[in-house]
Amino acid sequence: MPLARSLSMNSLNGLPQWEDEDLPVEHLLLFEVSWEVTNKVGGIYTVIQTKAKTTADEWGENYFLVGPYFEHNVKTQVEACEPPHLAVKKAMDTMKSQGYQVYFGRWLIEGSPYVLLFDIGAAAWNLDRWKGEFWDVSNIGIPFHDQEANDAVIFGSLTAWFLKELSCQFADKPNVIAHFHEWQAGVGLILSRSQKLPVATIFTTHATLLGRYLCAASIDFYNNLDQFDIDKEAGERQIYHRYCMERASVHCAHVFTTVSQITAVEAEHMLKRNPDVVTPNGLNIKKFSAMHEFQNLHSMYKARIQEFIRGHFYGHLDFSLEKTLFFFIAGRYEFSNKGADMFLEALSRLNFLLRVHKTDVTVVVFFIMPAKTNNFNVETLKGQAVRKQLWDTAQSVKEKFGKKLYNALLKGEIPDLNKILDRDDMTIMKRAIFSTQRHCLPPVTTHNMIDDGNDPILNTIRRIGLFNNRTDRVKVILHPEFLSSTSPLLPLDYEDFVRGCHLGVFPSYYEPWGYTPAECTVMGIPSVTTNLSGFGCFMQEHVADPAAYGIYIVDRRFRSPDESCNQLTQFLYGFCQQSRRQRIIQRNRTERLSDLLDWRYLGRYYMHARHLALSRTFPDKFEMEPSAPPKTEGFRYPRPSSVPPSPSVSQHSSPHHSEDEDEDERYDEDEEAERDRQNIKSPFSLGVLPQGKKKQHGEYRN
Repeated sequence: MPLARSLSMNSLNGLPQWEDEDLPVEHLLLFEVSWEVTNKVGGIYTVIQTKAKTTADEWGENYFLVGPYFEHNVKTQVEACEPPHLAVKKAMDTMKSQGYQVYFGRWLIEGSPYVLLFDIGAAAWNLDRWKGEFWDVSNIGIPFHDQEANDAVIFGSLTAWFLKELSCQFADKPNVIAHFHEWQAGVGLILSRSQKLPVATIFTTHATLLGRYLCAASIDFYNNLDQFDIDKEAGERQIYHRYCMERASVHCAHVFTTVSQITAVEAEHMLKRNPDVVTPNGLNIKKFSAMHEFQNLHSMYKARIQEFIRGHFYGHLDFSLEKTLFFFIAGRYEFSNKGADMFLEALSRLNFLLRVHKTDVTVVVFFIMPAKTNNFNVETLKGQAVRKQLWDTAQSVKEKFGKKLYNALLKGEIPDLNKILDRDDMTIMKRAIFSTQRHCLPPVTTHNMIDDGNDPILNTIRRIGLFNNRTDRVKVILHPEFLSSTSPLLPLDYEDFVRGCHLGVFPSYYEPWGYTPAECTVMGIPSVTTNLSGFGCFMQEHVADPAAYGIYIVDRRFRSPDESCNQLTQFLYGFCQQSRRQRIIQRNRTERLSDLLDWRYLGRYYMHARHLALSRTFPDKFEMEPSAPPKTEGFRYPRPSSVPPSPSVSQHSSPHHSEDEDEDERYDEDEEAERDRQNIKSPFSLGVLPQGKKKQHGEYRN
């Protein structure tokens, strides 16, 4: 047997390299296959889009994304061009010569990666033959009525065919790594392995099919993982064929990865295989980076939200906006999975606490969860019109007042304030005041819901009685539509809205990763998550005291629902007790955690998965210690030693601290920031392995 090539990492870009010159690095190609390449469906689109720049920097012209062709997406996102590699062009030409539509270009996102897109509709005429071939190799039958599964078969068959044409041009040299995301892309992996193609394969599940279904049914999922009859549960939900596609993909892959430790436990029971590598999801931090301007951006966008509140609560604006906190929850409308049920119950308890303690703090809570609507609520539109009318009236009176005052001062007189406003001015102002009279409560939703009688959020609001009464210290607004800067109600994009809020609350029961709290973190906005979300588990592992850095983690795994709800209520109440200075300090700390979520650091896990796949697929060519995933010693934030971030850990009993207390004087932002920066090490690298010498277990370190 020939000596194995030693697998190492290029110190500059992380690209695998070998000491033998008969395998030049420019011939190693990486293909990432997903249904969400240029096609936004869910969170996987965010993963691939944000990771593209880091991967493109690492692989250069050797990196390709493979996805489905949809004309409306391609017209706005893809610039057509010729493939940089002759082998790729030949494989495409072969498929085109047989009547299939294959498109190539650059995806117009950061990093500008190459994309290879297959027209699923143009190939649908071959569906029955491909379903038969898939049955022959896997014994998995696909029902004719499941369009998503049928599309997956077409997409997978085209992908496997392309990889076969490509690998044939390389003879027996190991030149291709194919990374498949989720079950929709898994058919291509299964067919590639059944044809014994010389391709190193990786499969990543971002959430298990059955796990999502079971959690949505309000089952105690995580405490009964080993009790489920998997086949029976999948069959009852009519997703058995999809489950089989997912499980077969997992077991066919050379390397199986998932996005979090909590999903790894789930996959072990649902899919019957332990993930080889956990690959946490990151963000392209540069996109969100506002340097030290993020505090100013918070103030600016908070003022925009306050303008909306002035209109929405006209006639009931008997609370101070300077002492009003904005909380929000956002995401898919999955009432239980996203924790909206627990959040509403906690808000009811928070409302009680704030009223009992007679606090002057008001909390306005936004639910940004898309649902079916008819259009904007008339009362909500009227509120914004009234606000604008009052603003115009105030500006008109101010202009007249200013001119009279200016003329009086020019004459050297002190104006008579009783005469400076005439009767017409008083009449205009009285009419403006009368226009703010309201004979109904401010609406709890901004839109007309199509089926509001069966809407779970509205039904819960009715049950707990949070109707935006004057006596309520917690106000609720359901915005059942994605935010947009062109909206006549709340003209803010989602990112700007998040910056203007004080706290994001995501008490999810099923959340394999959780991009919403991650996005809050990189924008310097504290958030609530749970130990059942991948993000929450990741922060618990890397931050000694997450709450000090604005990451509140609710225990939904080892506590009863009522205990978890009480814990969430205490987090919210403690946040309401913070002084303005404490919130500023906490936002500074939260924003510093963004380095933990940068793909430049989290990309190490994907690098490791690719190296592991090569060493397993071609053991006679490449060597690597397979049981040594990248370590993260020192990759941890200690508890800050200075001012406590919230009264819950303070020795003081008063909810409002003086800003000149000795405790506050201990806070030194520069010192804390420098200490935190030292806890983030440079991206890991696999050391050069001398020819013929294997590393011992545990020798790989970051």
